[in-house]
Amino acid sequence: MAKENNPNNNTPKKPRFSSWWIYGVVIALIIGFQFFGGSSFSSTEKTTTSELQEFLRNGDISKIVIITNTRQAKVYLTEEALNKDVHKGVAEKPLFPSTGLVPQYVLDYGDLQIFQNEITEIKKENNLDTIVEFDTESNVLGEIFLTLLPFALIIGIWIYLMRRMSGGAGGGAGGQIFNIGKSKAKLFDEKTDTRTSFKDVAGLEGAKEEVQEIVEFLKNPDKYTSLGGKIPKGALLVGPPGTGKTLLAKAVAGEAKVPFFSLSGSDFVEMFVGVGASRVRDLFKQAKDKSPAIIFIDEIDAIGRARGKNNFTGSNDERENTLNQLLTEMDGFGTNTNVIVLAATNRADVLDKALMRAGRFDRQIYVDLPDLNERKQIFEVHLRPIKTAETLDLDFLAKQTPGFSGADIANVCNEAALIAARKEKKAVTKQDFLDAVDRIVGGLEKKNKIITPDEKKTIAFHEAGHATVSWMLEHAAPLVKVTIVPRGQSLGAAWYLPEERLIVRPEQMLDEMCATMGGRAAEKVIFGKISTGALSDLEKVTKQARAMVTIYGLNDELGNITYYDSSGQNEYGFTKPYSEETAQKIDQEISKMIEKQYERAIKLLEENKDKLTELAERLLDKEVIFKDDLEKIFGQRPFEKEEEKLEPAE
Repeated sequence: MAKENNPNNNTPKKPRFSSWWIYGVVIALIIGFQFFGGSSFSSTEKTTTSELQEFLRNGDISKIVIITNTRQAKVYLTEEALNKDVHKGVAEKPLFPSTGLVPQYVLDYGDLQIFQNEITEIKKENNLDTIVEFDTESNVLGEIFLTLLPFALIIGIWIYLMRRMSGGAGGGAGGQIFNIGKSKAKLFDEKTDTRTSFKDVAGLEGAKEEVQEIVEFLKNPDKYTSLGGKIPKGALLVGPPGTGKTLLAKAVAGEAKVPFFSLSGSDFVEMFVGVGASRVRDLFKQAKDKSPAIIFIDEIDAIGRARGKNNFTGSNDERENTLNQLLTEMDGFGTNTNVIVLAATNRADVLDKALMRAGRFDRQIYVDLPDLNERKQIFEVHLRPIKTAETLDLDFLAKQTPGFSGADIANVCNEAALIAARKEKKAVTKQDFLDAVDRIVGGLEKKNKIITPDEKKTIAFHEAGHATVSWMLEHAAPLVKVTIVPRGQSLGAAWYLPEERLIVRPEQMLDEMCATMGGRAAEKVIFGKISTGALSDLEKVTKQARAMVTIYGLNDELGNITYYDSSGQNEYGFTKPYSEETAQKIDQEISKMIEKQYERAIKLLEENKDKLTELAERLLDKEVIFKDDLEKIFGQRPFEKEEEKLEPAE
């Protein structure tokens, strides 16, 4: 390795290479070419054929030299003509005396025969003794400059680029000419200011415990190796986006008292062949020199994808070479001791099997979306810097955000603060958080959107249909509020708080499908016709019905069978895992299931048509209605338990 610059080192430094001389040489070449090249004369006036004819008629020209190979003519004036006002400023002396006199004028002519005839005719008419000569001109020096200039430019640019990429030669065993093969990992150690700790990681108790244990392995290895155990080679953090995988790695960097190398999977990718593998080797060499150490590779799927797929060209795959080197470094003949590799991805299904095996990534830590209690803990972390006007009910906020990841909750807290500031408030209130959830889930309110009265009425009955059907069904998600104020791409919305279930039964899924079809069913019951407003509803129920039939095996006709591939290798790609006859059955069962729930929704709405109309009229009047409005119209749901009643939104 090259030695680092030491200010106290008395060894005389070699003068650094300067690229300015390259620019000087290039500029000199250009100037030389401009001066010597071709037949350009920097001190000679340019003239035209008409002016030449006028000068010739006036007897001002003593000699004309016609250069046949460059289609240029040199014009020499008489001594009397040089004293005339019209010729003031033209060159009277040669630029270099040794080369002889330079012409006073030079012109470019077209056809040689026509040019010569014009001069001869003017000489005859005016009885002139002007000398006309013919000559050829070759500028060897200019041709040399013209030939060498492109090469000089290319060489200059090449040297400049090489110096930019160069890491300097000399020092150590042979040195390293280029930096391009060096690892781009950022090093964290006890001297680095890393403020993230495990206290900043809320929820994820299982994942945090495993990661903490990895740190403990490196701090106190004898505790584990004394019983014959081995320190794990690596741990893979897997989970949906925004669940805190990278945050866990930052906490490890803050807590561990060992060197921590952090980089992304894309940092290995380069346009030059062999660079990725070189960077892997350099990374593990640095980690081994500072062992015990931790290497963290974020988004490892950038280089860890399964080999041999989608390689139709048969050419050398640089990504595969990088992956092969990573596999060798993690568990090969030259295994690095006391170096643990942490990696994160949300695409574990595409990773190579050799990378996932024990001995490389001994542990796979699944970082799932937070549940109710974990969301409450995450809110506690992100509410620390928020100035609130009251003591917020964290249980209520956690219930309002089902399915939110840690990143989503951080966004809710930040959005609530922005909404409060927009309203000129001094502190953030509970309503600001509810508005923030609506803003993130549904989009920005568009109260100025132009909607005709007929369209508004259709939207009101559509959303009222959703609310009515969901109120009547036992397993439908509890309603929070209904609005006909446009948000994002939707013209209206019904907001629910779905129950967080670990397993779902067929009757629960069917009730949800029926509630989803309630909007279109309401349009059919009230207006006798349907509209395109149910597009998102149809998409949702079609996906649910297809999942029931093809994934969960919840259809009586097809029975207990699934076509789901958990490895992700064949997610209905080029070939389907069932026959054409089965495909027809699947389509029929999906259609039958959806139509049955649609008819069920129509029946429920026809039985409660008066209450549906009352709810829609109230929605048209207020634009936003809440759960207590439905209770006034429909009464309490008969199957709802007291302890499951949710606090209505304000």
